[in-house]
Amino acid sequence: MSRLHVVSGKGGTGKTTVAAALALALAGEGKRVLLVEVEGRQGIAQLFETGALPYEERKIAVGPGGGEVYALAIDPEFALLDYLHMFYKLGSAGRALKKLGAIDFATTIAPGLRDVLLTGKACEAVRRKTRAGRFIYDYVVMDAPPTGRITRFLNVNDEMAGLARTGPIHHQAQAVMRVLKSAETAVHMVTLLEEMPVQETADGIAELRREGLPTGSVVINMVRPAILGPEAVDAAANGQRTAVAKALSTAGLGGARRGGLAERLVDPLLEQAREHAERVALERAQRAELARLELPTHELELLTDGIDLAGLYRLAADLRKQWPI
Repeated sequence: MSRLHVVSGKGGTGKTTVAAALALALAGEGKRVLLVEVEGRQGIAQLFETGALPYEERKIAVGPGGGEVYALAIDPEFALLDYLHMFYKLGSAGRALKKLGAIDFATTIAPGLRDVLLTGKACEAVRRKTRAGRFIYDYVVMDAPPTGRITRFLNVNDEMAGLARTGPIHHQAQAVMRVLKSAETAVHMVTLLEEMPVQETADGIAELRREGLPTGSVVINMVRPAILGPEAVDAAANGQRTAVAKALSTAGLGGARRGGLAERLVDPLLEQAREHAERVALERAQRAELARLELPTHELELLTDGIDLAGLYRLAADLRKQWPI
């Protein structure tokens, strides 16, 4: 199983929630998981109902199986300071550059450098070991940028090619790509059963495959329960008015005579049923599109009360049942 799990998806599909739930699901039986945020939104802190995450690895939760979840919000400026200290031993001089705004300037004029720093920090956590030779973290989960930017974000070697052809930055980019293009990494896509997210998922996976980046699973998020069975959906779609009126009458809602309660309920109920039937048909078509991607698919239910910490653990439990963890 991969050790670096990169989670992406169209905005609004709940990729941060899925990344957090996956981290909890992986934290079983004594496992240690690092959940990494790279967009500076502090979404992880909100989900786990904790204060804003600093630039340090901090324990934020215990998994259902007793493992531990740590979190890190990667800041490009601090990551660059780490990098300058690691390769150039700048120390206080690096901090002086930060005060002068040089670091912000560097990451602005060279966006590829920013991505190398962000992905590089996550890859370093994947490879980090104790003195005894054991990995510090069994898994690293990255809440990554959305689908439209994920391939460029991960393909840092190409982004840096024109900026640094030799030297430490070049070697850092190559080291990052060795992790990202290896079996250690899997890029998962989060989608909804709607046309635009499914199309973006298909396009994103096609781009990843063209660049040789490893794809993982598709997570269908916020799946609504099926209210009607297949036969009832077909009946609603065909507008079988007489059958519905008879069923209402049989249920004791007054006779099916003209103007009776059952009669008055037929049209609004049929309209709702038709809308439900249309949604079911759309979702069926989107599932067929996702099946063409030939990737493992997992589904997470829609939590109608919103996502709180209890809901996050519930989603993690669902993922543990479906994922080969």
